[in-house]
Amino acid sequence: MDHPNLMLIRKFYAAFARRDGAAMAACYAPDARFSDPVFTDLRGAEVGAMWMMLCERAEGLQVRLVQARAGDDTGHARWEADYPFSQTGRVVHNKIAARFRFDHGRIVEHEDVFSLWRWAAMALGAQGALLGWLPPVRAKIRAQADKGLRAYLSRSAAA
Repeated sequence: MDHPNLMLIRKFYAAFARRDGAAMAACYAPDARFSDPVFTDLRGAEVGAMWMMLCERAEGLQVRLVQARAGDDTGHARWEADYPFSQTGRVVHNKIAARFRFDHGRIVEHEDVFSLWRWAAMALGAQGALLGWLPPVRAKIRAQADKGLRAYLSRSAAA
């Protein structure tokens, strides 16, 4: 029988593949932390809200869990996502390595690692390829993503 935390990882990515942000959010502990090259330090409700926002906006998203393993406290996954970037329409094929820490059957820490420069080249084209490694460009990408999440959180709170 598979480890319960491995089953949790599979459940998480199956929900992502069907764009079920609420099911993804339910995999996290209330005080969870998430980071990746774009959303560098999300905590608590921000984590689930980020996934719900991304799932709602995801036109043409395809997610594949490539590999996963987990034990009592930690887990790892490799996953891939294909989607058109909403601001440019350019197709992104992102390869991500994920690290998890678990507590009482929920995710308490989740870190996704991928090349922001490679992502910028795919999402933004030549400009991203030439400038995506520069700190000001990375900061702008992060600021835009954070602005979108803050607006989503505000709309969700008002609903």
